[in-house]
Amino acid sequence: MFYSKNLKKNNNIQHCFFSRKNGVSKGIYESLNCGIGSKDQKENIEKNLDIVSKKFNIKKSSLTLMHQTHSNKVEIIETDNNLKRIKCDAILTKSNGIALSVLTADCIPILIYEKRKGIIGCIHAGWKGAVNGIIENTLKKLEEMDGSIKELAVSVGPCISQKNYEVKNDFYSEFIKKSKNNDSFFLKNEKKTFNFDLRGFINKKFKDLGVLEIDNVAIDSFASENEYFSHRRAKKLGQDDYGRCISVIKKITSQN
Repeated sequence: MFYSKNLKKNNNIQHCFFSRKNGVSKGIYESLNCGIGSKDQKENIEKNLDIVSKKFNIKKSSLTLMHQTHSNKVEIIETDNNLKRIKCDAILTKSNGIALSVLTADCIPILIYEKRKGIIGCIHAGWKGAVNGIIENTLKKLEEMDGSIKELAVSVGPCISQKNYEVKNDFYSEFIKKSKNNDSFFLKNEKKTFNFDLRGFINKKFKDLGVLEIDNVAIDSFASENEYFSHRRAKKLGQDDYGRCISVIKKITSQN
C-alpha cells in the first residue's frame, strides 16, 4: 500500500494506492486483483474487494467502481452504487462514506481532493483519455460543482515509466497533431520508435490548468513485478490476461 504525502495531510479524507499484495487470488492474479473485467475467479475478486472495503470501514456496496473505457467521460456520484460499474473514466463526489476507486495496470490512477468544498475524485488516465481531455473534463466538472482548482490537491499514482513505455510512430503522431510541444514527452530509441513519458504529460496538464498542489507516487508498474500488475509486462511474458490494482479515496467528514 502506498500513500500521497499531500493527501495524508488532510484529516477529512482517507486514501490508498493499493499494491497487488495481501489478497487471495492465485497465479498471474496473485494476489489483490480487483479487476472485475479480468478472467480471475469471481469469488476471489469479490473477496479482494471485501479486503479493500474493510480497510476503508465501508460496506462493499459503498465502493464505487468504474467501467473504464479510456474515454474522457466524467460522472458525479451522490449515493451508493451497489458495485454496479459506472461507464466513465473519472468520478467525483461530495458525499460522505462513499469510496471512489480506479483500477490500473500501467495507466495512471489519480486521486484528487478539493479542500474548500470537500470534493473527492478518481481519474483513470491512460494515453488515450489523457490526450482526449479526461483531465480537462474532470476539472471542468469540478468547477460546475462549485469547486476551485486552486484548492485542489492532486496525487498521481504508480504507472508505467518512460523507460518501459515504448510506442510506435503513429502514437507519436497522434500527440503531435494535438500540439507540437508534446514532442518533449517522447524520446527516440535505438529501434527508431519512441518512449513516452505518460507521468510527465499528466503532470504538465495539471500545472497548465492551474493546479498548485501536485505530488507523485513515482513507482514504475512495469518494473515493480512484486508490487504492481502490468498490462505490458503480461504481454511481454506471453500471458493472456493480467490483474488490476485498485486505488481508493473516501471523504470522512462533511463540508459545505
